[in-house]
Amino acid sequence: MYNHKQYGGPMVKISSRSKQTALEHSQLLERRQYDRVLTIVNNLSDATFSTNGEGIIDLYNAASLNLLDTNTSIKGTCIDELFHLSDDDGKPIKIHNLLQATDRTSRRSDLRHTYADGEEIRLELTFAPIKSSYGLDTAGQNRYDYIIIARDVTKEKSLEEERDEFISVVSHELRTPITIAEGTLSNLQVLMERTESIDPSLLQQTVATAHEQIMYLARMVNDLSTLSRAERGIADSPELIDVSDLIHSLHGQYSPEASVKGLRLDLDLGHSLGTINASRLYTEELLQNFITNAIKYTKEGSVTITVKKEADTVYFAVKDTGIGMSRTDQTKVFNKFYRSEDYRIRETSGTGLGLYVSSKLAHKLGTTIELTSRLNHGSTFSFALPSAS
Repeated sequence: MYNHKQYGGPMVKISSRSKQTALEHSQLLERRQYDRVLTIVNNLSDATFSTNGEGIIDLYNAASLNLLDTNTSIKGTCIDELFHLSDDDGKPIKIHNLLQATDRTSRRSDLRHTYADGEEIRLELTFAPIKSSYGLDTAGQNRYDYIIIARDVTKEKSLEEERDEFISVVSHELRTPITIAEGTLSNLQVLMERTESIDPSLLQQTVATAHEQIMYLARMVNDLSTLSRAERGIADSPELIDVSDLIHSLHGQYSPEASVKGLRLDLDLGHSLGTINASRLYTEELLQNFITNAIKYTKEGSVTITVKKEADTVYFAVKDTGIGMSRTDQTKVFNKFYRSEDYRIRETSGTGLGLYVSSKLAHKLGTTIELTSRLNHGSTFSFALPSAS
């Protein structure tokens, strides 16, 4: 006969042991899963926080400490004690209020965080509730935990604002020559429709005005195209360039232009200039900008292209005997669309982009432009590149 007393004890022990083993296995799996999630979070490049419903931090990653510029544990700290936020209008923002007001994944990209020393960065916050059946209190109301991802977008915002400003300024700069060209061509059309005889010089003057504005637009488009290529890194691959061949080629290209203005385009070259390893396009564009500017702003005298090699460096310089520039202009001349108030510069058809583009090209070449100038006594633009010889 089956005896409960005889067999009940051992079976209960086996059952308890099995449950204990299953529990330990479940705990091990849970721990491994937690460690896996923690490893993923710690390897995220963006600052990541997890908070409870009251905004108290219970999990964070290494990037969070980097963003907050601290090496102290922030677990158990209210997140609003760590961030001092405001929006673009200067209105204070509390993260806990943002969390309480959302029931889905949300994002704010108009926030600024101010550090204790006054430094300000632009922040993008992405935050969402962590929903589960365990998030209900005794009254059946949701009491979520939250996940928050904070990203420093200061650089992106600055570039975006600079791009918007650049587009706005370009649009403004293009509007004037387009309006003048359109008006001039309209007048020309009216003149040509007249039945009575027209003074040929008037027609010639009208066409010349329209042509001047169109050439201005062409130069601006060329400058913008060069700037775009430099920004995108097109044709920036270095190659071996024979310095002497490069300079003689440029001299032959611009000598006729200088002669038309009654100027001398001189060369002052050292011996054994050798080669440089640089982008040919950027190097040529940089020197061309200096040479064309020198010819444009020199009414009499000469423009001299000087190239010397000293040790492992090749020095390039373009010197003119032109109008020069004031100290004030020298501090602004590399700004985009900057045009001096000097009437002698205003009467030329420069776009105000040439030297701005030059500074970008120099940066791409790993060099800097040196400027020496004195009002009414000419200017010298120079830079240096490593020799490849």
